Amino acid sequence: MTVTHNPFTATVLGLPRVGPHRELKRATESYWAGRIDAQRLHAIARDLRRDQLTKLQSAGMDSIPVGTFSYYDQMLDTAVLFGALPPRVAGIADPLDRYFAAARGTDTVEPLEMTKWFDTNYHYLVPEIGPETVFSLDPSKVLDELREALALGVPARTVVVGPITFLKLAKATGGAALDRLDELVPLYQELLRLLAVAGAEWVQLDEPVLVTDLSLDEVELVRRTYAELSAATDRPALLVATYFGKPGAALSALAETEIEGIALDFTVDADLSGVPALANKLLVAGVVDGRNVWRTDLEKALATLGTLLGCAKSVAVSSSCSLLHVPYTLASETGLDERLRSWLAFGAEKVAEVRLLAIGLSAGPGAIANELATVRTALATRRTDPRLDNSQVRARLATLGTDATRRAPAEQRRALQAERLRLPSLPTTTIGSYPQTSAIRLARAALRKGEIDQAEYVRRMRSEIADVIALQEKLGLDVLVHGEPERNDMVQYFAEQLDGFAATDAGWVQSYGTRCVRPPILFGDVARPAPMTVDWIGYAQSLTDKPVKGMLTGPVTILAWSFVRDDQPLADSARQVALAIRDETVDLQAAGIRIIQVDEPALRELLPLRAADQGEYLEWSVGAFRLATSGVSDATQIHTHLCYSEFGEVIDAIAGLDADVTSIEAARSHMEVLDDLNAAGFDLGVGPGVYDIHSPRVPSVEEITASLRAALKAVPAERLWVNPDCGLKTRGPVEVEASLRNLVAAAAAVR
Repeated sequence: MTVTHNPFTATVLGLPRVGPHRELKRATESYWAGRIDAQRLHAIARDLRRDQLTKLQSAGMDSIPVGTFSYYDQMLDTAVLFGALPPRVAGIADPLDRYFAAARGTDTVEPLEMTKWFDTNYHYLVPEIGPETVFSLDPSKVLDELREALALGVPARTVVVGPITFLKLAKATGGAALDRLDELVPLYQELLRLLAVAGAEWVQLDEPVLVTDLSLDEVELVRRTYAELSAATDRPALLVATYFGKPGAALSALAETEIEGIALDFTVDADLSGVPALANKLLVAGVVDGRNVWRTDLEKALATLGTLLGCAKSVAVSSSCSLLHVPYTLASETGLDERLRSWLAFGAEKVAEVRLLAIGLSAGPGAIANELATVRTALATRRTDPRLDNSQVRARLATLGTDATRRAPAEQRRALQAERLRLPSLPTTTIGSYPQTSAIRLARAALRKGEIDQAEYVRRMRSEIADVIALQEKLGLDVLVHGEPERNDMVQYFAEQLDGFAATDAGWVQSYGTRCVRPPILFGDVARPAPMTVDWIGYAQSLTDKPVKGMLTGPVTILAWSFVRDDQPLADSARQVALAIRDETVDLQAAGIRIIQVDEPALRELLPLRAADQGEYLEWSVGAFRLATSGVSDATQIHTHLCYSEFGEVIDAIAGLDADVTSIEAARSHMEVLDDLNAAGFDLGVGPGVYDIHSPRVPSVEEITASLRAALKAVPAERLWVNPDCGLKTRGPVEVEASLRNLVAAAAAVR
């Protein structure tokens, strides 16, 4: 069968949605707080979408993705689209409130689990597919956003998460989620028919799971599914988009079907040997990196595109993935030095690169000669910049021996630490941060504007620290934290004090829901000019006899949550960061700090998607952590913290970190991670989160007690710690105090 469609030449695979100034974040949180109604929220969202679509059209994109907008998460949107929300939210009548209940929970409803989107720092909500799930189609959002774009005259291409990815990433009860594929495919067929009636020429089905390891049976499911979807005559043209890697055998399976287009990521690996002949298909070539902020080498990208012309019926230029993962534009970044700025491209600049490459591909390099020369000059200045080669740091790393990552066996350390700390069984603590109050934010803004000096800022932050210490002592927590009021972000705070990093003014990207971060840019060799946390932690410790944890971010997480230089291996950058963190731990210990927490919430995040590539990563990531934490004495207790992810895939690495205590986000998964730890023979201290801080609800004493008793079935009391599952930065002071009071009461009851 043949589907009539117009070809396109320049596009991106997806779009950010929080707004260039985080307008959607603020509006959504205002809706949650009751300050605006749903009508106002929808109006703000509509204006953001329209502005984005018209800007892309003006920038020369002749196919523009629609349907990528979300109030929270695209996987949650897909669950709504196909009637796969959990039964526990069914009683909430209002659709928008039902949606947010699934995302965030309520006082009486638990939210969906959350985990990382492949190897990125974006978190998606995990659909739950059980025997009670009856799929049904609700296409209203998808159709409304298509009609909205077409009314603006935009060449719209609707984007939907594909069926294989949706089911592979879902959490199933009562069998594998992919077993339900035959129920879902007819709904996709009906959706495609409705989109065609509404005027869609192209539909993009996102299948990033195809770049992971699939069994032969799963590859056959890919072929069969897309053979069925492409067999219909009443549908738009189909573009199947893969990204974050190469799809391997799944690509050949797709090529055998009648789909009209395939999108491939050529920034991860430009090797074309595995690309089959696509003589009857459009190849959408992702040669502009949608995940990092470095300027594209246009000449190299053009060369890649030229080799592809003979592989397919036609070639379109694209970003490698959605622009969700990069900031909106460089236009706001007036604080960056001009040389560094010339090396960068954010979202708007990447769109311009796509357009330039499309012109160069169709009209020849001469048509963009001036732009090629500009990029050539910028790349040359980057290669020769002295900040990229710190001989002192490189010499220190070259002379470090194996003893730099070695500590005494855990049993010896445990005895020394028990004598020094004298903690009760089931010691209570928190992960690190406390609520960032309006007073903290106002003080930070006043310092930035020059309205107060550094001395006044320090005075205000010390006042906040004193309040947090007093609160923890009043509640009866055993191990305290200083609350991190001075930190804007757990990575940016350190990056601003390390050589080799640059911070942005408005480089916001979405982490999950309304949570946005400003990843720093790691552009050169990393060094620590001076201590970064010692004064703050030392002051907090001076206020109490209880131990106060020194709070640091680990080297892997600093890399994962930064835009990292692409001119040397990640392992080399990790060791440089680890050396800086190591120096900080030594200084904290010298200042009398007895417990130091080095957080690695992103350990799983950077894990390569193919099993064959994972061993090398796990070796250097564990080595970097141990380099960062092995400079202190065995009597100093090392903690770490890990965020939501598929822990089973890195369980041996978690043990390999050799931290004395590992706290883990476990509340949403109901302590399932403890079974993985036990299976791996994990025998160190562990603090499985006993309540979920991503939800605004206050857990009861009974609920936390039940979580602790469940944890005790897997972890003996002498190794079990009691803590929330993450930092408290995003929560309100009232709910934090109530939740921690219940946590302390639950620990006392279980003791």
